[in-house]
Amino acid sequence: MNFEILGSFLVASMILTVMPGPDIVYVLAQSITNGKKYGIATAAGLASGIIIHTTLVAFGVSAIIQQSPQLFWSIKLFGAIYLLYLAFLTFKSTSEIKLDAKVTKKDFFNLYKQGFIMNVLNPKVSIFFLAFFPGFLYHSTQNTVIQFYVLGLIFMIQAFVIFSLVALLSGKFSMYLKTNPTFNTNLKWFKILVFIGIAIFIVLT
Repeated sequence: MNFEILGSFLVASMILTVMPGPDIVYVLAQSITNGKKYGIATAAGLASGIIIHTTLVAFGVSAIIQQSPQLFWSIKLFGAIYLLYLAFLTFKSTSEIKLDAKVTKKDFFNLYKQGFIMNVLNPKVSIFFLAFFPGFLYHSTQNTVIQFYVLGLIFMIQAFVIFSLVALLSGKFSMYLKTNPTFNTNLKWFKILVFIGIAIFIVLT
């Protein structure tokens, strides 16, 4: 087992999760509007949906690895290209983070369910996992399905922790974003560098 690869995966996952996107902004909006506990319930739902995408990628890619190592390399190359594409989309997008979305008040279970459904029904998550996970397989002999589930579990736990921290610190976080407009621009370029860096790492491993 290569713990350096697992460590790199954890660091990369945390960086990708902490960069504001639709999920983290939704948690933030729920926390500001309804309260921190509601934000954590939303975070739990979003994180739970990760297991579905992990399953789809794990069994699909594992079958491909067994059939053709060359095709697996093609998947890794696709992953690197896709991450570079995300870097390009980030470059073309606005750096503004909008927190004024209207959200309705719901109970904890409904918020959990909504977060879960939001994650599961987002095909971009599966595509991203397909691009991201194969570059971090950490063992040469262990069953690849197990390795994908280990990576998925790591991603799920760190995502829940980070989303929950966003919920708990929602007031301070939203105030900081409003009073520091340059932060959004700096974050945009940081996201671009992260996507490019992970793409290079996937190709070289």
